[in-house]
Amino acid sequence: MEKDDARLRKQTAQRAKDGELPCSVAFEIANQLNTLPAAVGACADEMKLRLVKCQLGLFGYSPNKKIVKARPEVSDALRRAIGENLENGRLPCKRAFAIAADMGLRKMDISGACETLGIKIKPCQLGAF
Repeated sequence: MEKDDARLRKQTAQRAKDGELPCSVAFEIANQLNTLPAAVGACADEMKLRLVKCQLGLFGYSPNKKIVKARPEVSDALRRAIGENLENGRLPCKRAFAIAADMGLRKMDISGACETLGIKIKPCQLGAF
């Protein structure tokens, strides 16, 4: 396990820039090392790296932190998919990613629909929220 931890720390350090690690890069590292995104998030936290540019637009964008915008409309199919995947009234990040993939939508489309519907996305796969 220590060897894997060292590889994770090395990859994370190499891919971080100016003390920041973008969400998409964290997922690339997780895929390359066949580990969970949460492990990359924990590693980034231990290394005092700031996670930025959430793929759902929820954090890490200057100057306003969050860039997700409510959608003018949410289709019945998307509303149903979101509703079927809620846990305690919230949509887990992992399920938001899956809905986007299953429906051929962008991840930001899912978070925008959640904004419109007043649904919080939580927990983050990287552990950011």
